[in-house]
Amino acid sequence: MDASIRKVQQGDANALAYIQTESWKAAFAGILDAETLAKCTNIHRATAMYQKLLDAGKGKGYLLSVDGKPHCVAYWDEARDPEYSGMAELICIHSLPDNWHKGYGSQMMDRVLKDIEEAGYSQVVLWVFRENHRARAFYEGKGFALTGVSKPAFGTVEVLYSKKIASG
Repeated sequence: MDASIRKVQQGDANALAYIQTESWKAAFAGILDAETLAKCTNIHRATAMYQKLLDAGKGKGYLLSVDGKPHCVAYWDEARDPEYSGMAELICIHSLPDNWHKGYGSQMMDRVLKDIEEAGYSQVVLWVFRENHRARAFYEGKGFALTGVSKPAFGTVEVLYSKKIASG
């Protein structure tokens, strides 16, 4: 299978929303309550959100395709929380469940971390649901470390991970 990564562009909102909502359905069914999950996986809301990001040029987004079909999305930007000012934040990385555990998420993460380093950041943070053990193992495998910081989100708890970047 041939994988390629490119920056997101106008016209990608539907694909980005589809990847995110399908990923959330598969990954968070046992973590979020059914009502919250249904609200967060509304394809129309997700499409509108991505279109708004694309229109505003907000964030640094990437789309990974496998054999020409969109499979994985990732976004990063300057950290959103003021206490992490000067750090980058991985805002999301989502992939369709049919190709989980085949290395595509790892390829996307490597691309994003390279981009963050090239932008001059020395540290990147990310939030993940405490109960999302699959994602947490992935992040830990990529060198992210649990910080001990947590916050309530979507009726559960998110924990903060961080990673030092070579340059900065």
